[in-house]
Amino acid sequence: MLTVAIIFFGLLLVGVPIGFVLGIAGVAGLVQVGGDNFLVMAPKRFFEGLNLFTFMAMPFFILAGEIMNRVGMTQRIANLADALVGYLRGGLAHSNMLASVLFAGMTGAAVSDAAAFGNTLVPAMVKQGYSRPFACAVTAAGSIIGPTIPPSNLMVIYGSLAGVSIAGLFAAGILPGLLICLVCMALIVALGRKLGLPKKEGSPSLREILFAFKGSLLALIMPAIILGGILGGIVTPTEAAAIAVFYALFVGVVIHRNLTFNDIVEMLIRTARITGVVFLIIASASILSWWMTFMQIPQQIADAFLSLSTTPWMVKAMILLLLLGIGMFMDINAALIILTPMLGTLTQAIGMNPVHAGVMIVLTLNISLMTPPVGACIFVLSSVTGERIERISASLWPFILVEVGVLFLTTFWTDLAMFFPKLLLDM
Repeated sequence: MLTVAIIFFGLLLVGVPIGFVLGIAGVAGLVQVGGDNFLVMAPKRFFEGLNLFTFMAMPFFILAGEIMNRVGMTQRIANLADALVGYLRGGLAHSNMLASVLFAGMTGAAVSDAAAFGNTLVPAMVKQGYSRPFACAVTAAGSIIGPTIPPSNLMVIYGSLAGVSIAGLFAAGILPGLLICLVCMALIVALGRKLGLPKKEGSPSLREILFAFKGSLLALIMPAIILGGILGGIVTPTEAAAIAVFYALFVGVVIHRNLTFNDIVEMLIRTARITGVVFLIIASASILSWWMTFMQIPQQIADAFLSLSTTPWMVKAMILLLLLGIGMFMDINAALIILTPMLGTLTQAIGMNPVHAGVMIVLTLNISLMTPPVGACIFVLSSVTGERIERISASLWPFILVEVGVLFLTTFWTDLAMFFPKLLLDM
């Protein structure tokens, strides 16, 4: 175990991509356990790590989000959000948060949301007088709402690996995601006068709101298609994602007519690149995960945790601290795949509902997307806007603190996460 750990962290420190780090460490573990005879397990596990039907939902969700971005749905949703809350002090910051909620039903990835609004809302906020670091911080804080409110690629991965209902996970993410939006908007209100955030003169008329709603109606239909189909038991998550792609193409090609063949080719290439990176991490991590399971490492770690305390609230707190710490330094897809066996054992031992446990784990890892030093959303916003990472991080800490508060509330108040799964799916 020590040898594999040295290889793993050594490769990470020298900057080897995480997908290759996981695969090399996993193969080293196989060789150490069974010599050359165990090498045959590497390609087998690499393939079987991806051989899950539900994983097909991820590229479809990514492509649907790409199409909706390209046809201008992101801007239309931002316009609706601005019409609803833009008149408040810090109006565009509020609009940014609300737009993240509305946009959440189209993509399953926080990075996509950060890139989309980094290109549209951040420049608009800076033009109105917001500081660029604050505008980026608001965008990063709102971006994690996307993969919390369904659909969520992390929930698809966790549900597939842990054998937990993906529809249940999707339903359980709704209230925590909405609560994140509300507490962040409350924080913006609290910071409004202190930071001198801009405020529009007057409030929007009913006609302006209806006009903005009409312009974004086609975009708002997509979440209804995805969530209605999945939670209604009509389609699987993969089928819902494929339908979402077809709908997005129909809107772009037939209704708005602003989607060309070259656009489609570019989006397919981009989707293939993003999916390839994620799937390489998943496949490579499955090799390391199999070795860890063979060595009973998850069980040993779980036993070590339980030896410190068997009190449910204490075990939950330790899990949160572990995930927040790991998420600061490791790709969250890799962390989820490696830790799922251990976390499943731990949460089962304290009698935690597997859907509740899944939402807790996913929300924790989502928050780590905006924590330095390797928060993916911070890097994306820095790349898109040209703002320095350290300046974004300095403005982001108040939002991180309130979102961690929501995380603890979701973890220790079971009914918050389980309200919709019980109501819609009788779980």
